[in-house]
Amino acid sequence: MSFVSRKKMTAFDWINYALLALISLVCVFPFLYVFSVSFTDPEVYVPLRFYLFPEKWSLAAYSYILSTDSFVNAMKSTVFITVVGTILNLIVTFSLAYALTKKDLPGRGPMMGFVVFTLVFSAGIVPNYLLVQNLGLLNSYWALIWPVLTNAWSLIIIKSFLESLPSELEDAARIDGCSDIGVFLRIVLPLSMPAVAAFTLFFAVSHWNTYFNALIYLSDSSKWTLQVLVKTLVIDSDNAGMAGAGGDERSVPQETIRMASIMLAMAPILLVYPFLQKHFAKGVMLGSVKG
Repeated sequence: MSFVSRKKMTAFDWINYALLALISLVCVFPFLYVFSVSFTDPEVYVPLRFYLFPEKWSLAAYSYILSTDSFVNAMKSTVFITVVGTILNLIVTFSLAYALTKKDLPGRGPMMGFVVFTLVFSAGIVPNYLLVQNLGLLNSYWALIWPVLTNAWSLIIIKSFLESLPSELEDAARIDGCSDIGVFLRIVLPLSMPAVAAFTLFFAVSHWNTYFNALIYLSDSSKWTLQVLVKTLVIDSDNAGMAGAGGDERSVPQETIRMASIMLAMAPILLVYPFLQKHFAKGVMLGSVKG
């Protein structure tokens, strides 16, 4: 039986671990403060006081926020954009990436050139705004979906991953009578589940955190996304948009309302991530090296 000797800790190791622990605490404390304030009972809340844990637990802030029309509308808007946008992102990106893996595809070279060009250069804010305006998408949810159906980085990663799949499987499927669409749906996609899971998370987080595009394209406050509403509450200190509340705002401190809105904005992604985390690194790494 062989025994592995334990590495002796040096002074550098102790200092390194101590600094990493300190940095971790600095990163965790803001989240802990937001969590604690959001669950603090309004009766015991004291402004400008640090709460490590709530002195008295309460759901008053969450009850108030969830009873407002503006928050419910923002949540519906964000969920719609995230679900529909992610599905369309996956369809367009994987379909185009699969097509670009075919060396006999007409125009494959120029198409790849356009993809790489957009990876290096971007049009900018004004041309993008004019494009959305000319397409008649202003003040529409589709203004946050159609212009970002895919991106060069995702295409290149997924294309590299699909090229690493055994071509013999596709040849066997074609011998059995499968069309190109049949090969893609029955062979390629089932083998690409790790990449699908990883990029589902990428696209979903991107759509869920949509802020700047929503700010410039959506003028109707009833169509605001969750991030724009949270920004209005936290940065602008404006609770006027929290209309239609079922309770009395005066009984709930504004600070607890802001912190509860931040928690509600983060919670869905935090809950979904653990289920996709095991596929996250695997899906990206599979596309990084062609084996």
